[in-house]
Amino acid sequence: MASGGAPYGVRCGTAHRRHWDARERGSFTAELAVGLPALMFLLVAGLTAVDAVTTRAGCVDAAREAALAAARGEPGPPAAARYAPAGAEVTLTVTGDRVIATVRAPIRTFGTRLPRSTVSGVAVAAVEPGAPGPVS
Repeated sequence: MASGGAPYGVRCGTAHRRHWDARERGSFTAELAVGLPALMFLLVAGLTAVDAVTTRAGCVDAAREAALAAARGEPGPPAAARYAPAGAEVTLTVTGDRVIATVRAPIRTFGTRLPRSTVSGVAVAAVEPGAPGPVS
């Protein structure tokens, strides 16, 4: 017996190795060719979803700041610009004693052939008593 406990001429771990048949050669390449595009699609979709969530959070923050600034009588769009994502559009609407701010921004998609979509954030604030009229 060899020093490792196995009989002479037998290597440990070789008894369970699978010998590839000639028909199975290249099967990994074919599976990779089919699976790689699906994996890339999932990666692009995941990155786009993460960007959409981040852009929406920025829109909500910008809308909140715009609504609060307009409710105090300050201009809302400059306040929203500090928090808004790139390419965002700010809309202020005053109805009675409420200010409604809406911020819309495009989502950056990771792929040239994917359709463009937008996300939005909306915030409402009550006009503060004694403040000058809301500025849009």
